Amino acid sequence: MNDVFPSFLDRPRAIGVLIYPGFQLLDVAGPVAAFEAAAQLSARYQLHLLGAYTVSFRSSAGVALAATSIAEAPTLDTLIVSGGDGARRPEVTALLLDFVEQAARTARRIASVCTGSYILAAAGLLDGRRATTHWSRARAFARRFPKVKVEADRIFIQDGSVWTSAGVTAGIDLSLALIAEDAGERIARLAAQHLVVYYRRPGGQSQFSALLEMAPPAARFSPLMGWMREHLHEDLSVGRLADRSAMSPRNFCRAFTAELGVTPARAVERLRLEAARERLESGRQSIERVAADIGFGNSERMRRAFIRACGHPPQSLRRAAKRRDLPQPARSSR
Repeated sequence: MNDVFPSFLDRPRAIGVLIYPGFQLLDVAGPVAAFEAAAQLSARYQLHLLGAYTVSFRSSAGVALAATSIAEAPTLDTLIVSGGDGARRPEVTALLLDFVEQAARTARRIASVCTGSYILAAAGLLDGRRATTHWSRARAFARRFPKVKVEADRIFIQDGSVWTSAGVTAGIDLSLALIAEDAGERIARLAAQHLVVYYRRPGGQSQFSALLEMAPPAARFSPLMGWMREHLHEDLSVGRLADRSAMSPRNFCRAFTAELGVTPARAVERLRLEAARERLESGRQSIERVAADIGFGNSERMRRAFIRACGHPPQSLRRAAKRRDLPQPARSSR
């Protein structure tokens, strides 16, 4: 592919991916594959797997990857810290903190995939910043690092030169965004096509389905959540939800937020957003009808909710769905 496109980076850029015992394999393989695809388009990326020592580190799946010691790391343009259970182990973090802190001073940007955010936070790089991580770890992460502004429903977040992303495959979304920042939307889109993944997820920049998993069947508010999903078009104010739970509004808000990690109002909005996303992608109803049917009241209120949660309006979901439904031109065999 690199015979077709001119080089679009002024110099080779070193991308370091940090691994350690117990890293999540796809947190590494996803970004590596994305940058490899961009490199085949003449991006001039140089990929480096880095670890505390020059050894092979075993992933949580049991597959091992060989790493170059951080002591021998080149000058990095970008450092990506992979996630995995090892990221939450103090002994692992201690070996990597100095390197991560130094990389933050010298690299153009630094990023994490999934629970790699624990290492960035332990290094103080997320203090006062907006950040995300895997939704299942978000509440524990927020308790451990109270100075971080955790947004558990985001696929990835950029705050200055620091990027964080949600779990596992979100590392691909993050990497494509980094490539787009370097080389533009066209190259990032071509890299996504090479990987056979969506360049922009149909669900937008939000872990829409995470809220459904936050209230498992045995959870205290699971029956209420099920009822809320079936009555999105009705009044779902705190007062009504508290009455249904036989609690005072104040106690209900406190207990609900403690269990699910979001306020009742935010939970209602997310459930409505998920329902709206499904209807918008089906294309059977107008945007105005969707907004009215699921409780937003009007399309402007729904538009603001989508932009707040996803970074783009609902019309973009409808357009993306229409593009996917169009017949694709036959590819030339040449």
